[in-house]
Amino acid sequence: MPTDLTPGGNAPLTAGRVTVEVTAPKALDVSGLLLTEAGKVRSDADLVFYNAPKGPGVTHRPATRNTPGAITVDTAALPPEISKVVVTASLDDSSGTFAGTEPTATLRDTITGAVLVTFTPRRLTRETALVVVEIYRRGDDWKVRAVGQGYANGLAGIATDFGVSVSAPKPAASAPAPGALPKVTLDKGRVSLVKGGSVSLEKNGKPMLSSVKMALGWEPAKQGRNIDLDASCIAYDAQRNKIETAWFMKLNVFDGAIAHSGDSLTGEGTGDDESITVHLEGLPSEVCGLVFVVNSFSGQKFTDIKNAYCRLLDGGSGQELVRFDLTHAEAKTGVVMCKLIRQYSGEWVMTAVGEYVDAKTARGMVQPAAAML
Repeated sequence: MPTDLTPGGNAPLTAGRVTVEVTAPKALDVSGLLLTEAGKVRSDADLVFYNAPKGPGVTHRPATRNTPGAITVDTAALPPEISKVVVTASLDDSSGTFAGTEPTATLRDTITGAVLVTFTPRRLTRETALVVVEIYRRGDDWKVRAVGQGYANGLAGIATDFGVSVSAPKPAASAPAPGALPKVTLDKGRVSLVKGGSVSLEKNGKPMLSSVKMALGWEPAKQGRNIDLDASCIAYDAQRNKIETAWFMKLNVFDGAIAHSGDSLTGEGTGDDESITVHLEGLPSEVCGLVFVVNSFSGQKFTDIKNAYCRLLDGGSGQELVRFDLTHAEAKTGVVMCKLIRQYSGEWVMTAVGEYVDAKTARGMVQPAAAML
């Protein structure tokens, strides 16, 4: 009887040579990455896909009319320094997404063809590529884990996260397709984001931060009028379910891994009004996304507010790393300012959101913000 896994679930491998097939109503490209204990490839040769179908212990099988694309893993043939093989799926149509499509991974005993494990990720929206499952070493044994981690920038985004060199696209007259955008990092210092822009919290290919501070500020649009806004941080798991919220009613969560500075009642004066410090290394492993929101508890609209911004600081040195200024306002009582997403590789990426919601407290932001992850 095959095991049907849910996201995060795992099962022992009962065969030394297994084949992972991925099927969907849309055409897919299936790939495999050989990773060391550090979670990175040793070189670009550790990406096994349609253009490079063979690696040590891992082979790629292209899809045909009657056969789905697949990755076969021979655990006995894997190099000793390889501790994990990640199986990914990306859409053949780079302009499409997985919205409304649920790809299914079927892991078979390569020799007998018997189905050992199945897994179908759920709640997919804007993703164009997925880390579907991972086959990993645990002591002398091998196991399989269901992942379902989505990426909005295609196979190029996944490959880059795991250390594969992806060439930047050549200039074209038309806008680049999803997945063709170059990766923005902190290599050149401070980054200013526009709505929808993202930056990886890496420098020279390595995570550079153990703690960050998200500072938020605003000013009353009319002189002499106080504006009481509340900044909050909502933590989500991989299925976009809320785990915890740090806000003025609960200043510390996860044993202080997320700490709120306290409530500012006026918004007057220059500088930051409220800040939230996040010790990234102290977050529970199930935390995959942090969304930073601002709400008007008293019901004042954001059209009564000016110069709202958020900026990300190095939690140790206080150096400003990333800034996002809201450039327009809507007559609503809440705004999702930005989000921090933990990639499957462990890398964190900040994205400027700037979407308004009618909600006076963080409680009313939980579902709208989850939909923006």
